[in-house]
Amino acid sequence: MAIVDNGIYVDGVRTANPGSLDETFELMRERGGMGWIGLYRPGPDELQAVAAELGLHELAVEDALRGHQRPKLEQYEDHLFVVLRPARYLDAEEEVEFGEVHVFAGRDFVVTVRHAEEPDLGRVRRRLEGEPELLAHGPKAVLYAILDEVVDRYAPVLAGLENDIDEIENQLFVEDVDATQRIYELSREVLDFQRAAQPLTEMVGGLLHEGEMRLAALSRDSGDGADAELHRRLRDVHDHTIRVADRAATFRAVLENALTVESTIVARRQNEEVRRMTEESIRQGDQMKRISAWAAILFAPTLIGSIYGMNFDDMPELDWPYGYPLSIAAMLALGGGLYLAFKRKGWL
Repeated sequence: MAIVDNGIYVDGVRTANPGSLDETFELMRERGGMGWIGLYRPGPDELQAVAAELGLHELAVEDALRGHQRPKLEQYEDHLFVVLRPARYLDAEEEVEFGEVHVFAGRDFVVTVRHAEEPDLGRVRRRLEGEPELLAHGPKAVLYAILDEVVDRYAPVLAGLENDIDEIENQLFVEDVDATQRIYELSREVLDFQRAAQPLTEMVGGLLHEGEMRLAALSRDSGDGADAELHRRLRDVHDHTIRVADRAATFRAVLENALTVESTIVARRQNEEVRRMTEESIRQGDQMKRISAWAAILFAPTLIGSIYGMNFDDMPELDWPYGYPLSIAAMLALGGGLYLAFKRKGWL
């Protein structure tokens, strides 16, 4: 069976620990108390049995079985259906791991359906059992305590995200460190966290501002001031949700700015690398010009010397008294002319 805890509460005190759902429903009717049934990944038959006895709406039951729901609060004729996305931060992986819990709350019952290890609803139950005056408010108190637990567990997530953002900011101006991928991945984690946490502000605010309408389905008394303390606590949770949403929005803005700065730094580094390569190419081009110029200058006398060094018989300049000085003069003239030409063009 998917039942992880099951209790009957009368005036905030646990009076029975039923061993089966049938016994739970029977004791709820006999004692007029509240039944709190905790389920962990129930199968369709198990949840349908609870739904049939308590009159849970089929659409809410379908959502609870399917899972992967967005955070929301839906009101049906005589009960509320709440979906929450608790979270915890995995520092080694720099990831936010999300759970999912569904809460059905009516006048005399609370059914919680968990699809992950978080949140620890056993801790919530123990806390409320230690405050019977609060638990005496019935399902409203349980709903408040679950909301409070989920929101409180967001604090370590924010601390983990903030620490990683600080590390990224320190890496931005470090040479040879490309933080672009890390910034992008952390931005996705912050965005997913926003999607889980931000709806709680409107959800808890709706419970406060429309409390008479929405919480009436959970009321077992008609005293006007009976829920004053509970409403004060809900306002505190609401304040926490606003702070969580604001910090998540700030984190997202910081990461967007960091990504812009990182892109600018990467572009600047690329420009500097291109400039360095261009300067190196220009320097190598200048060297090639000098080498080519000197090769051309040396080629002229080499050409003349190689022609007259062939020693053919039919070369009249070999017997001419002015042949040697004329060839030397031609070599010097050609070499000097090429030198001046290359010098004028800036190759030398």
